[in-house]
Amino acid sequence: MLALVLVCHTRTIAALGYATLTFVGANLADLVQVAATQRPDVPAIVTPDRTTTWAELDRLVRAVSGGLTTRRLDRGDRVAIVLGNSLEFVTSYFGVLRAGLVAVPINNSYTATEIDAVLSSSGAKLVIADRQTSQAVRHGAPDGLPVIEVGSDEWRRLTVGSTPPPDFETDPESLAVLIYTAGTSGQPKGAMLTHRALLSNLEQLLRVQDPAPMTPDDVVLIVLPMFHIYALNAALGLVARCGATAVISDRFDPEGSLKLIEDHRVTNIAGAPPMYIAWSAIPDFAARMGSIRMLASGAAPLLPAVYHQFASAGLTIWEGYGMTEAAPVITSAIVTAVSKAGCVGHPLPGVETKLVDDAGVEVEEGDPGEIIVRGANLFSGYWPDGADGPDSDGWFGTGDVAIADGDGDLRLVDRRRDLILVSGFNVYPREIEMVIANAPGVAEVAVVGVTHPYTGEAVKAIVVASAGVDLQSEDVLSYAQKHLARFKAPTIVEVVSALPHSVTGKIKKGGLKAPSLDAKSVSDISDLLTEPDVADPAAQTDSPSS
Repeated sequence: MLALVLVCHTRTIAALGYATLTFVGANLADLVQVAATQRPDVPAIVTPDRTTTWAELDRLVRAVSGGLTTRRLDRGDRVAIVLGNSLEFVTSYFGVLRAGLVAVPINNSYTATEIDAVLSSSGAKLVIADRQTSQAVRHGAPDGLPVIEVGSDEWRRLTVGSTPPPDFETDPESLAVLIYTAGTSGQPKGAMLTHRALLSNLEQLLRVQDPAPMTPDDVVLIVLPMFHIYALNAALGLVARCGATAVISDRFDPEGSLKLIEDHRVTNIAGAPPMYIAWSAIPDFAARMGSIRMLASGAAPLLPAVYHQFASAGLTIWEGYGMTEAAPVITSAIVTAVSKAGCVGHPLPGVETKLVDDAGVEVEEGDPGEIIVRGANLFSGYWPDGADGPDSDGWFGTGDVAIADGDGDLRLVDRRRDLILVSGFNVYPREIEMVIANAPGVAEVAVVGVTHPYTGEAVKAIVVASAGVDLQSEDVLSYAQKHLARFKAPTIVEVVSALPHSVTGKIKKGGLKAPSLDAKSVSDISDLLTEPDVADPAAQTDSPSS
């Protein structure tokens, strides 16, 4: 097991004018108590209908934890949380942890079948849901599984007048959160995140000082769903660690979110590419973001054009890379304080990365390799037995392929599982996507591999046209052929009205792959059977980003 160095840890943030922020504990929920002690009257959570201070939040969390202890739950039992972004999500999450239980956040847009899969796999003993999701939860929940609906009499009995549980010592290696990753095949897998992993990632982030990712004085906009690890720990968890303020919204609306930024003088945004794309279409977005100090982007690639649009308006977007299994942040451009389009930066302090080939040997400088990572922030394997976690030396293979640029900054190439093999040659979809994204009239693009009778696989591009543009497949094909090596260029282009996205902006490619590609769709089969040639240098100017 990786060592924990968080217990009795003291952190001083002198540069912020906030003397000492001291954290002593091994339970993530202890962060709320510490913030309540040191910053009791500071707003902790701001929602449309109320503002809750850290002292008030601590009382609510204690009430939930006390109510949960009356439900005949044993420490380590799983409690599913099927809620949108809300004060109740926050109090439920920290209340579950404070009671020594394990939180299982579930996407509140899941169907009953999908909810049932997670509940059955996790062995949850209790579900907390809201009125919008309770019907699907009850329909999908195993027989006899208790479901507490927020706002009901049972919820009030759970949260009002409950006696806090007695203090107990938390083992930092005990399971805190079980998050089911979005599997592309088969059932999703539950990543086991301990208190050690979650707290370690917060400390690793806070060791970056210039610019600081978050300070006690920051006001943070959280519109990404908190059932996702990005918002759950890198946003909400960091807010609690710093005693900052979170402005929470249950849905992203470009105009509405800009109003929240203006009204609450938001300084930090934990964002994803679709948010920045939507804001960039609003003429006065930069002026309305005058209070912003830190813009973070993760979870999905950010188009260079969007990055540059913000940069030209004086707003720097700091890209990063992470995954659920790393709680979640692995690298960020803020580490070196140098932001570059398509660059996800260096590993956080306390996190190690290497780029390796299929044999596990480090690749030569400039060559692509799979990112492997080591650090105290890593998970303990997949539920229930810890399978496929870090190896005996603490290294975990991410499945993501990257190259290191001349400054040592990582630039993501692709997912290893998304690799396309054309006549035995490696084709990385992300490289092609970044080239086609620069084609006139292209608003968004996804590249997938489709089966082909002669070459094994061929490249297919699915594109969305910019507003008001009559984009033709032939235009995209022609552009790609001018900027890509022949074996990399798409052989089929499909123009669609929209692409499917996950809640954090990742394009869901599973449904984009046609079962086969007819030979007549390929303009020249011989092109795909030749040795790879060198692409136009212009195609290499914008490397993929996270």
